[in-house]
Amino acid sequence: MAPAPRVDPPREPGLLALLLVRARAQRVEPITRRLVDSIARENAAYDTSGVVPDEDLWRSCYDNVERLLDMLVLAVLPDGGLASVEDMEPLFDAARATGQRRAEQGLPLDDVLRSYRIGGRLIWEDLVERADPPLDPTSFRDLGVWLWASVDRSSAEVAGSYRRTEQRLLRADTQRVAALWEGLLGGRAREQSFAQAASRGLDLPADAPLILLLLHRTTPEDAAAVVDAVATSYDATTAWQARADGDVIALLALPQDADHRPLVTALGGLRGLDGGVSGRCHGLAETDRAFEQARMAAEGIAPGSGIHAYDRRLVPALLLSSPEIARRLVDQWLGPLRSLPEVEADELVDTLQAWVDAGGSATHAAATIPCHRNTVLNRLGRFTQLTGHRLTDAPPPVGLALALTARDIGLG
Repeated sequence: MAPAPRVDPPREPGLLALLLVRARAQRVEPITRRLVDSIARENAAYDTSGVVPDEDLWRSCYDNVERLLDMLVLAVLPDGGLASVEDMEPLFDAARATGQRRAEQGLPLDDVLRSYRIGGRLIWEDLVERADPPLDPTSFRDLGVWLWASVDRSSAEVAGSYRRTEQRLLRADTQRVAALWEGLLGGRAREQSFAQAASRGLDLPADAPLILLLLHRTTPEDAAAVVDAVATSYDATTAWQARADGDVIALLALPQDADHRPLVTALGGLRGLDGGVSGRCHGLAETDRAFEQARMAAEGIAPGSGIHAYDRRLVPALLLSSPEIARRLVDQWLGPLRSLPEVEADELVDTLQAWVDAGGSATHAAATIPCHRNTVLNRLGRFTQLTGHRLTDAPPPVGLALALTARDIGLG
């Protein structure tokens, strides 16, 4: 035999409307008071963070309780049922305003949503306590379903507003930080007011000694994961920024009396990062000089060659600062080699470099290449024949050494 169909108890249409109208007229402030007290007891973030003023918390609680009771009153249908929460969309303005303010204040979203759950519970308890006579079971059930649906929808509106505001603030902060970096690299920190603003914005001391690191083919996150641990071991504070050209830069601020050289050496020993690091500069006012040094140190290095120190690449830096002279050196010393097949030209250049590095010793150059000493001598003779520059057992000409370096960094 089939079970009898469920029959809901008869609804009393007027009781629910009467309860909600009375609550809207009389209970907003008492519920708000209980909510503020409950948040203080159950949601410690509001108290410990100190970012939400007492007056702001009260106003927000009052507005949200009032709005929810407004919606309940408006939701009651002639038959005593309740309209959909979705029909109340314009009245979630208090929830959206709260989400925006809390994001601007920096209160964690989870703590904001916890307060909404507390508020929903208190409103429910207050309505149940004051339902006299008690609601019929159907109205009682519908009220509970509607109330928690509205809390869920309010929480969603809070979260959406919070995240939109967070993204807006993040974009504004990103733009502000980018402007500070561009000002630093452009030399604006020589103005004391800008240096102080950059110090606050990047959380770096304005007058500390610093070095600047420039890296290719990485991201601030990946680079920081490697570099920050090294920097911390030398008590250095870091700030990172991605550049529009794809490079990544970091400022490493050191304690006042610290020697920067051990940190530079440690950075040079890192694997998986390519770039250049400046010499020691004095405060944010010299960031532009540090950037230029790091850029020169990183110029022309091959992928996988690591981090190069400006103080150890002064000759390349000198050539990069006078590219026209560097190209003339390459033309004078190595220009005729361009007419040779690429393999032969590279072979001669490699031999010349080995000979220069060996201080003009054909024997030591042959051991480096490696090949027979006579092979080195024959190639030096071929070079003389092509260029007219006679090479002897005397120290290598400075011009040749500079030309080889200029060619190596891409200036010829």
